[in-house]
Amino acid sequence: MPPSDLHRPFHLFLHLLFLASCLLSCAWAHQRSSTYASSALTEWRPAHASYYAADPEDAIDGACGFGNLGKEGYGMGTVGLSEALFEKGAACGGCYEIRCVSELKYCLPGTSIVVTATNFCAPNYGLPGEAGGVCNPPNHHLLLPIQAFEKIAIWKAGVMPIQYRRVKCIRDGGIRFTINGRKFFHTVLISNVAGAGDVKFVKIKGSTTGWLEMGRSWGQIWHINADLTGQPLSFELTSSDSVTLTSYNVAPKDWSFGKTYVGKQFPF
Repeated sequence: MPPSDLHRPFHLFLHLLFLASCLLSCAWAHQRSSTYASSALTEWRPAHASYYAADPEDAIDGACGFGNLGKEGYGMGTVGLSEALFEKGAACGGCYEIRCVSELKYCLPGTSIVVTATNFCAPNYGLPGEAGGVCNPPNHHLLLPIQAFEKIAIWKAGVMPIQYRRVKCIRDGGIRFTINGRKFFHTVLISNVAGAGDVKFVKIKGSTTGWLEMGRSWGQIWHINADLTGQPLSFELTSSDSVTLTSYNVAPKDWSFGKTYVGKQFPF
């Protein structure tokens, strides 16, 4: 038998192995890109991610004002955004799908996570962006609890190149309105928002007033200088994707400060 004939079965085996590898790679890529494709609000974008050691019992407050993240339903599925992404708190409540794509020795293949923006990754102007100042402008950086980070990569990765995209938030129940303040100054924390997740404009209405525009105090805490005590309260919210939702009579006329009231929910 000629030498070329002796090698033909081996070459055929290598060819089939290569084709199988390609098919598996394509299937993996399709799985990664389509997991949340129907709810994607943006294209994939490059960024970096790192983690911090988080105790679930310490999941309180944060720069968005959500308070107890466990009680609010966010848990450890959260992220702190660098200044370039945080938008002075306007991004709070938005949902981000994150995947590890470059550091293959650290990435968990075929995985991605969805997290909610609840905090701010503060810049450190005393250090350059590539050596400690990871959240300095114009860096796109996402800071994750280690519990979330380890769903897409092993902890040894440290600061890791990733891709992220905005996706629709899925929430249980209606939007929550937590009212605080005093007689002529009311604040409202808006949480558990589905759809785009981040609220851009808020209006409030009593039974004896028209619609009054609220201002952003910080994060998703909004305020108004008015006395609306003794009136049922309605709210009109507009999300970052320009969807407007109106919830009438969310709080009854005998509402009180420190209480949370539940309204309608954005579609998702």
